[in-house]
Amino acid sequence: MLLLNITLSNFGAYKGEQYINLATKPGRPVILIGGLNGCGKTTLLDAIQLALYGRRARTSGRGNRSYDSYLRDSINRQASPKHAYITLEFTTTVEGQERHYKVRRAWEANGKSVREFLTVLIDGVLDVPVSEQWADYIEDLFPLEAGSLFFFDGEKIESLADPERAASVIESAVHSLLGINTIEQLRTDLLALQRRQKVSNDDKEALEQIQGLESEIKRVAQECADSVQRMASTRTALDQAKSRFDAIDGAFSREGGELYTRRAELEAEKNQADAQLRSIKETLANTIAAGPLPLLLLRPQLEELREQVTKERIAAQNAQVIDVLVARDTRLLAELKALLPEEGVATAERFLAIDREERIKSTSDTRQVINYPTAAVPLLLSIDDVIRQETERARVLVKQAGEVRERLNALERKLAGVPDKQVIAALIEERDAARDVVTRHQVQLDADIEALESARRRHQQLLLERDRAYQGRAQRLTRAEDVERLIKYANRSRNTLQKFGEVLLRRHINRLEAAVLKSFKELMRKSQLVRDLRIDTEKFTLTLMGPDDEELDPSRLSAGERQLLAVSLLWGLARVAGNQLPSVIDTPLGRLDSHHREHLVERYFPKASNQVLLLSTDEEIDEYLFSRLKPSIARMYMLVHDDKTFTTTVEEGYWWTAGATHVA
Repeated sequence: MLLLNITLSNFGAYKGEQYINLATKPGRPVILIGGLNGCGKTTLLDAIQLALYGRRARTSGRGNRSYDSYLRDSINRQASPKHAYITLEFTTTVEGQERHYKVRRAWEANGKSVREFLTVLIDGVLDVPVSEQWADYIEDLFPLEAGSLFFFDGEKIESLADPERAASVIESAVHSLLGINTIEQLRTDLLALQRRQKVSNDDKEALEQIQGLESEIKRVAQECADSVQRMASTRTALDQAKSRFDAIDGAFSREGGELYTRRAELEAEKNQADAQLRSIKETLANTIAAGPLPLLLLRPQLEELREQVTKERIAAQNAQVIDVLVARDTRLLAELKALLPEEGVATAERFLAIDREERIKSTSDTRQVINYPTAAVPLLLSIDDVIRQETERARVLVKQAGEVRERLNALERKLAGVPDKQVIAALIEERDAARDVVTRHQVQLDADIEALESARRRHQQLLLERDRAYQGRAQRLTRAEDVERLIKYANRSRNTLQKFGEVLLRRHINRLEAAVLKSFKELMRKSQLVRDLRIDTEKFTLTLMGPDDEELDPSRLSAGERQLLAVSLLWGLARVAGNQLPSVIDTPLGRLDSHHREHLVERYFPKASNQVLLLSTDEEIDEYLFSRLKPSIARMYMLVHDDKTFTTTVEEGYWWTAGATHVA
């Protein structure tokens, strides 16, 4: 498919008729359209989708408005009469032949009513049946689900960076672009064929049951869709409430709110520290100071006391043994005279006499001053160990007292920083109110999720009941041999298609994993950040693997890297699908740094498709990036906005090309 041109008349900011030639040139697939914010870039993207899909178009400015209201509001305010149209021309190959399509969607507003007109020319000839059935016809040429993958803006890329949202995109893309839907449609057609064979006029009761189940299935399916819509609205409201709470909570913290909420805790901790410090001081005063520790001041006197007590004790012992020694020495000498010569006996006698004289002298020289009790001597000798133990105990208590005093000082500083309640009262009230809003939305979201799950379970149950009902009728109504054979082979075919679909899905997923990984590595500055990625075939969730073969949390990626991952996902899907469809990209570089922008300009835009419509501001495709992209550009335009009339016109050129209008 190749877009040739588009004409906008009184659509949005485009007053009058504005024509853009979109034809590419060999080797130059890029159509560069520049414009500042608010000049109409996104409006141009909406115009292409509106021309193709009408009320089903996923335009950016529609919101919750009805289609008629959206058409009425999209007519330029200065248009008179209130009439607008969009003409889109493109070529595509149908059954091996290239066909030229010209789609013109026009509408006019008359009071509260809006009338819409759609005409489709094929190869220059008006085709009325195609014009009337265009909504179904375009699904074969360019499915709406595929359009969401080829028509995207920066905000859509940012939303796809969320792994949960990316899962739904992968699922829809795999089914719509890679042929899985075709298999499911074949299985559905076979089931419909079976049902037609089972219908019988003589089975009214079973038929009524099935019809009732079909009606209930439709009702529950609609209930599921409504629940999804409510859940999306509630999630949006919850995100906004959380953002508001975070902002208020930040202001609360900056004003010392955290200290205020911990005031009671800090005061309790301070009282505990005070009590602990008093206890340590009492122990030092009443136990340590009242014990033996003060004897440290009398260490020299204690040493003299121990020496005097030792001398007195030895002198007392010598006085007690003098008489005993005289008797012993007399008996000893008598024995020695019989054993030794006279010289030996004389020597022994002199030694014994000297010993007795020294003991007598010790006794006479030592005065009994203290008369220290003998039983208390061990206590006197061990006093140093007792003092050493008490000293260590006192040192530990003094250290503890210092630590407690430091903690007490820190607590006093924190308490001094606690703001007064009157200062922070308004913030407390606002913060509590914001928290209540978050809680209320969270409760509502939980309820919406539960309602959706309940509706889905009910839907699955009804589908099973319907299948059982059809199977029951089939058993009663398959009397004819040809009907039985048809049902049997249809069942076999459906089972075979199911298995084929599973194998095909796995094959496409493997190709998609390789394509997305290749695209991501081509765009990334840090090529080794992600070694591999995997896609679950049931939940379609994307899992990144780091260089250490461990799962990589997407939160570790920067905002720009997540945006590149979303672009890689879209690029990989396009590569695997192989569809030659145009890519329309609106403001894609907002969250990227200079290196990532350069990679995107050089490696993605020229290769994204055989036709790339690039809508950019002057800050995204700046002068340097324009020079890098220029070899791939076929045509370039400027959206020039008049701030006085609030209208936009289309002019050829770009900011840094000769003759281009620069809109400041």
